[in-house]
Amino acid sequence: MNNIEIERKFLVLNDDYKQLAVSKYSIIQGYICKEPERTVRVRVKTSEDGSGTAFLTIKSKPNKMGFSRFEWEKEIDVADAKQLIDMCLPGVIEKTRWFIPASLPHNLIASSPLTWEVDEFHGRLTGLVIAELELESEEQAFEKPNFIGKEVTGDPRYYNANM
Repeated sequence: MNNIEIERKFLVLNDDYKQLAVSKYSIIQGYICKEPERTVRVRVKTSEDGSGTAFLTIKSKPNKMGFSRFEWEKEIDVADAKQLIDMCLPGVIEKTRWFIPASLPHNLIASSPLTWEVDEFHGRLTGLVIAELELESEEQAFEKPNFIGKEVTGDPRYYNANM
């Protein structure tokens, strides 16, 4: 079991991603622990049909480049997750996550298709839109669609736990 998350983050320039999206869901998440060495997050995801799933996630601090870190995630009962969110630290996050298939360069062979995840934040963070791409290696090539702007990978201001 490989619990390493390799992720790149970018600011989003426009809402072109909405026309390219194949699905979306709503997220409410809070943090039980936000320390420099680790975070413990509770998340409830609600799909367009109203069904929900929930997860408890533990993440380590990112490596020096900001690309990789340990991530452990376990599905939990939605009702339990909602109770845990009520106990989270201040700053619960609400956002819509949009899924956009990524174009693969012709010379790249990946074991699974890449997908851009675009988070459109709501509430106190309205106006912030961040795109993430999970990779199989830090060196993996990818194409940036026209809605992708400045890279913010490794910038602590854009870690959800710091928002």
